[in-house]
Amino acid sequence: MASIGIAALLALAACGGGPGGNATAPERAPDQASGNEQRPRPTASASQAPNEDQDTTRAQISTFALDVDTASYAYARRTLEEGRWPEPHQIRPEEFVNSFRQDYAEPPGDGFAVHVDGARLGTRDEAVLRVGLQTRATSDEARRPANLTFVVDVSGSMAEPGRLDLVKRALHTLLDQLAPGDQVSIVAFSDTAEALASMTPLTAKDDLHAAVDRLVVAGGTNLESGMLLGYEHAAKGFRPAATNKVILLSDGLANQGNTAWQAILDRVKEQAGEQVTLLTVGVGREYGDELMEQLADNGDGSAVYVSTPEEAEKTFTTQLPANIELRARDAKAQVAFNPSVVASHRLLGYENRALATEDFRDDSRDGGEVGPGHSVTALYSVRLKPGATGQLATATVRWQHPDTRVAAETSDSVEVDALSGALWKDAPVRLRVDVLAAAFALYMRDRDAFGMDLDALGEQGRRLAGEAEDPMVTDLVTLIDQAREAA
Repeated sequence: MASIGIAALLALAACGGGPGGNATAPERAPDQASGNEQRPRPTASASQAPNEDQDTTRAQISTFALDVDTASYAYARRTLEEGRWPEPHQIRPEEFVNSFRQDYAEPPGDGFAVHVDGARLGTRDEAVLRVGLQTRATSDEARRPANLTFVVDVSGSMAEPGRLDLVKRALHTLLDQLAPGDQVSIVAFSDTAEALASMTPLTAKDDLHAAVDRLVVAGGTNLESGMLLGYEHAAKGFRPAATNKVILLSDGLANQGNTAWQAILDRVKEQAGEQVTLLTVGVGREYGDELMEQLADNGDGSAVYVSTPEEAEKTFTTQLPANIELRARDAKAQVAFNPSVVASHRLLGYENRALATEDFRDDSRDGGEVGPGHSVTALYSVRLKPGATGQLATATVRWQHPDTRVAAETSDSVEVDALSGALWKDAPVRLRVDVLAAAFALYMRDRDAFGMDLDALGEQGRRLAGEAEDPMVTDLVTLIDQAREAA
C-alpha cells in the first residue's frame, strides 16, 4: 500500500507546486555583463510551470536555476518541534531534499558531475527520476582569501533568546576559524546602520572580537539600511583575487525603509554587481522567510536557517569556511525528456527557480551560485508510455566560471531499463531518502495524503533510518511523527 501511496503522491501532490558526463569545450558567454549591470532574473514560461504535469507533446524540456538553499527544511523543523504546522508557502520541497547527504561522486575538475537515475513506483508506468549534480570539494588550505561583510540585525526583535545571542556566539567561533589572509567587515543595523569594523584583516582578530561584543539590541528593523552599508563596505574593500561575500544575519522581519526584496536589491545593485555574492542566515521563532529567501535567490546567493547552537556551529565553523569560494556562477539545469518514452513529467519543487527553455543558453539570464563540494538534487514524477524502452531523459548543466565567466556544459542520460525495479525495495538508499523528504514536504504544503498518510511516511522512514545509519534520516522520522501530532 505504501508504494501505491507514494506513486499517487508524486503523481498528484505538486498541485501547489552515473556520475560523470563529458564537458563540452568551454565557450565564451555571448553577452558578458559588466560588474555593475543588473541582470535579468529567472522567468518561467506559462508552459513550463513546474507545479503542473507537462505533457511531452507540448513540453519535452524542463529548465531551472540551481538552488542550494536549505532554509525551508530547517525552519519547518523548528516549527514542528514547537508543535506548530509550517505555513504552506514556507515549504519548498527542493530545500528539504537538498538538506540531505547525497554521496554523488565528485568531478575531477572545477565543473560538475551529472548523475541521473530513478525507480519504478506503484505501477509499471509510473517512475521517479533523480537528477543529481555535484561539484568538487576544496580544503581550507587551498582556498583563496575571502572578504566577508557581516550585516547583523540588532533590532528589538533580535533580543529573543536564540537570535542575537546565537549570532554573536557563532561569529566569535567563526573568527577563530578563518585564515590570516581573510578580511572582515561588521555592519550592525536597527533603525539605522553602523559599521563596527571595516575590512579588518584577521591579523587584528582581537579588534574583530571586540566589534562582535559591541553588537547590542536597540530599535526597529531597517534591513535596507544594513544592506546598503554592507554592500558599500564590500565594494570599497573588493579584492579581485579574493572571494567577496555579504552575509546577512537576521530574522527577516523588516519594518522600516524598503521592506520588499526587489526594492532592496535595486538599491544595492551598483555595489553588488555580479562580483559580490550573498548568504542569508535566518534566525528566530518568527521568521521573514519570503524576504530572506528571495534576497538570496535574486542576490546571487543562498539561504540557510539556524535555531540551535549546534546548527549555528555547523553553519559557521564547517560549512561557511569550507564553502566560501564559488565553483560555478549562474548554473542552470535542463532536462530533455524523450517523447516516445515519456507521456508526462513534473518537477517537484523549484517553483521559484523555473526558467523558460530559451533561458538555458542565454548567459545574461540569472542562474544559481554553487560552491565547492555542493550537491544539488531535483526529482521528477514521470509517467511512462506503456511498454516504452530506450533513452528516457538527458540532463545537462550549464555554468560560468566564477572569474572568467566562460560558459561550459556537461550532460548525462538514463535509459528506461536502468530504472530500479521498485522504489522502496530496489532503489539506492539515498534515492529513497530523497523521495521520502520530498513526499513529506509535499504533504505538509498541501495537507493531503494523495493516497498516503503520515503513518505510511513514518513507516518508510523508520525502515530507511535503520538502513541509512544517518542521524538526519532519524531526525526526519522524528519530524514526521511531530507533524502527525501537530496536524
